[in-house]
Amino acid sequence: MKGANKMSSKVKVNKTQPIIALIISIFILALGIYLGGKLIVFLLSGVALGYILTRSRFGFAGGIKRIYITGEGSLSKALLIMFAISIISSAVIHMNAAANGAAIPGITSVHFLNISTILGGFIFGIGMMIAGGCASGTLSDLGEGAMRAAIALIFYIIGTFPGLEAKYFIDNSSIGKIGTRVYLPDVMGYIGAVILSLLFLFGLYLLVKKYEAFRKEEGFYEENIYEQDELPLPKQEKFTLFSYNTYHKLFIQRWSFLKGGILLAIMFAIIQLTSGHSWGITAAFTNWGVAFFQLFGVEFTSPAFSTTVNTVNNGLLNDTVGLRNLGIILGATIAFLLAGRFKFDLDFKLKDILYYVLGGLFMGFGARLAGGCNVGALYSGIGNFSLSGWVYFIALALGGIFALKFFAGKVNTVPPDRHEKEVA
Repeated sequence: MKGANKMSSKVKVNKTQPIIALIISIFILALGIYLGGKLIVFLLSGVALGYILTRSRFGFAGGIKRIYITGEGSLSKALLIMFAISIISSAVIHMNAAANGAAIPGITSVHFLNISTILGGFIFGIGMMIAGGCASGTLSDLGEGAMRAAIALIFYIIGTFPGLEAKYFIDNSSIGKIGTRVYLPDVMGYIGAVILSLLFLFGLYLLVKKYEAFRKEEGFYEENIYEQDELPLPKQEKFTLFSYNTYHKLFIQRWSFLKGGILLAIMFAIIQLTSGHSWGITAAFTNWGVAFFQLFGVEFTSPAFSTTVNTVNNGLLNDTVGLRNLGIILGATIAFLLAGRFKFDLDFKLKDILYYVLGGLFMGFGARLAGGCNVGALYSGIGNFSLSGWVYFIALALGGIFALKFFAGKVNTVPPDRHEKEVA
């Protein structure tokens, strides 16, 4: 223990970055007060989401990529537990709203299931693998200084344009009208919908554990390895509140995937209760793109862009989804600054840029074609008892596995669960 105290006393704390984090936090509060009303809630909820994603290195893409590459399924299991918590909390929220004759929060996430959902999910799954992250992961990676994410985000935004046009064309065609919108409680009641959803998640959980055991037996299993500065410090002989050990525990030590998943599930419920809607991301990307091109006189006259143009003309600062996305970026930045780890990361090869571009385009196109990304179509879909969410999940998983097989070793994407040193 004496060695632990000696070790911690020698650690130099980066004093500049935490100060910058404080300044950014003050800016966020000032912006929230300026916006007023509920807008500050959207901004602050985004900050919380970004902070959680970064502290726990949580990512949806990693739920497929990590177990595929290493055989280690802790992130996959955390995702399934997160879904389960959100399903239970949503049932309570939905039942309460229905009993009081109020609008059901998150019901807009119950999408029409058709060919667009399946194709879009598959394409998005491919894109998130070759780009190195999903929609939420791209935002948090960008906040941490990953320039790879900046490239992917730019082309994600561009990809939403043809994706939105394609969705409008397909949905208004004869083949696009073949499908259904299913809110599971309408079919089997809230209790039945919860039980069925949890049984399916439990089956997937057992499948993950069985696959982990198989990989261990075959000798192709690799343990979850944290970076050295994210590990817990040895306990002090005598607890001291104002010490590096305390600071490390509060702001540097990595959170587990499970903790991150639980906190995200809590935020999922808070978003429903405070906004009346569920968590979404990609619609704001299209808004950002349209706003940018409008600066250069580009007009978007297609009926596919009517909602987007109205949102942009109303002011981007009034776009609640865009504000939350901004908050995610800033929350991730604050997390890395408080840990003294922020830097602009250019650790990729020139040839990799093509893959980041392609991945971004695929994600943007797929997300708009399907009507949502890993958050809006998958998480919010499943979390709000939409059949389309489950089908999107299957399509996305198949697309992700296809990309991992086809692009394996061809691109220097991030490690399986974001920011962790490669163990493969």
